[in-house]
Amino acid sequence: MPATTLQAPSTSANVPANTQARGLPILDLRDFTSGTPAQRADFVDHLRDTAYTLGFLYLKGYGASQAQIDAVLQASRDFFALSPEQKQAIHMANSPHFRGYTAAGDEFTRGERDWREQLDVGAERESLKQDPTSPAWTRLQGPNQWPESLSHIKPALLDWQNTLTETGRQLLRALALALGQPEDKFESAFSGTPVQHLKVIHYPGRTEGESRQGVGPHKDSGCLTLLLQDTQAGLQILERDGSDTPEGSGRWIDGPPIPGTLIINIGEVLEILSNGFLRANIHQVVSPPPNVDRLSVAFFLSPRLDAELPELKLPPELAAKARGVDRDPKNPLIAHTGRNLLKGRLRSHPEVAQRFYADVLEAHGITSGAAATAYA
Repeated sequence: MPATTLQAPSTSANVPANTQARGLPILDLRDFTSGTPAQRADFVDHLRDTAYTLGFLYLKGYGASQAQIDAVLQASRDFFALSPEQKQAIHMANSPHFRGYTAAGDEFTRGERDWREQLDVGAERESLKQDPTSPAWTRLQGPNQWPESLSHIKPALLDWQNTLTETGRQLLRALALALGQPEDKFESAFSGTPVQHLKVIHYPGRTEGESRQGVGPHKDSGCLTLLLQDTQAGLQILERDGSDTPEGSGRWIDGPPIPGTLIINIGEVLEILSNGFLRANIHQVVSPPPNVDRLSVAFFLSPRLDAELPELKLPPELAAKARGVDRDPKNPLIAHTGRNLLKGRLRSHPEVAQRFYADVLEAHGITSGAAATAYA
């Protein structure tokens, strides 16, 4: 089945005037997992094209039932309906693993506050044993924090996490083929204990004169992001004028919700591995208007914490098109999974950084967790 294209309408999220309504492709994962050889090849071709140009697409047919989707969104609404005291009881500041609740304005992107509240959940695993020689990134693994009054949240979110992990693995098989690699090229890096990170997010409406930064412009630090949106728009993706357009310039295009789909985007790990053939694109979320809120559930899939993957040897025709890795002094890219993920956590959550990673900040001469882009 060929990819289809959605013309993204302007949204109610007060998008900048330079936004251009353009299409994001819609791919059906069933074409790859259970389609004919021709359908599989067509899926891989379309995936390669959009991962090279924009790094974002819509995905349907990814294996979740509507009942499962409804359960995840209801669990999310139930959590954010708790009292501030109940949410604060599992605040992320209690967790060296960066798990738990973060209030609106407590997370930072590029040094500015993000106006969203969220619950961060990872794989339910025991903490790794620590000694004086343990790398700081080993502290990222550990148990989650759950609200005591909502027993249904844990199974709903962990089930969703497992479903999307399998979706992500299928996409990685297709991306391997798209890059001229064996289909199982990424299997070993994701075997056993891949990094699974779920972020349940609520964006409150913002009035005129308030910051509209739901999430500031950024790239995702993992391998793949799989985003479930509720009904309110706000996601924007940077479209460059051409392959030579400088990093950070271009125009914002919208990624509004489409029922039955996820939005998929490429993370920094795949940009590094492909020498920039795959694009980890800059994106942001604009806060909704007053008296309107936005709900989304983002899942980030990365290799094992200890994985450091070598750059892929691309076929000559693809290597000739590779742009090299974008170099942003505010966001250095690190090939090692654990170190790259810790870099992002330290700069986004200064309270956790100061409480549990003061030694790391001091060792790198960093005086503020929000300035932890220096960590490498």
